[in-house]
Amino acid sequence: MALINFKEKIIQVKIVYYGPGRSGKTTNLVYIFNKLNQKLGKQLTSKLISIDTKGERTLYFDFFPLELGKIQGLDLKIQLYTTPGQVVYNSTRKLVLKGVDGIVFVADSLSTRREANIESLENLKENLKDYKLDLKSVPIVFQWNKRDLEKEVPLLSVEEMEKDLNSTLKAPSFPASAITGYNVFETLRIASKRTLKHVFEKFSANDFS
Repeated sequence: MALINFKEKIIQVKIVYYGPGRSGKTTNLVYIFNKLNQKLGKQLTSKLISIDTKGERTLYFDFFPLELGKIQGLDLKIQLYTTPGQVVYNSTRKLVLKGVDGIVFVADSLSTRREANIESLENLKENLKDYKLDLKSVPIVFQWNKRDLEKEVPLLSVEEMEKDLNSTLKAPSFPASAITGYNVFETLRIASKRTLKHVFEKFSANDFS
């Protein structure tokens, strides 16, 4: 859950990018990190930390989104994490989810990855149960990644992906390309907005006085 440091006047929220292997979670974070450093300057972002797990990487960094300003007199710090997609690293996925405030589910648009998307979403639900969380109670945004490949390889339609993954939750979703940056920041913007709203609904005004 969100952490509040009254001494340093910071509220910290954690957003995890989840999804099947090679769906584009790492590419999302690398794109965001590079663009933030160009825009905000390195003093406003931490280092991009990478933990290698034999072909999959867990990445994380944090930053202060200046456009959101102070909230109840506190500076907002957003932590972004990815999880390894391969099933063999499920213990790492579960560990990364500890303390999660919001989720971006990065689904692979390749038609051959339909079952992998569905299995990954079910895995997310199971892993959240270990922390007594229900996916319906956690802010989530879906990203239909790799839409830039539609002229090169067979892709699932957005309608198919919505039916497979989002028919019950009806969460915000975006067709995207983590390679080109298409809707990468829009995904993050809405995920951050929904996460913050959820966090503040859990805390009363007295918690910030």
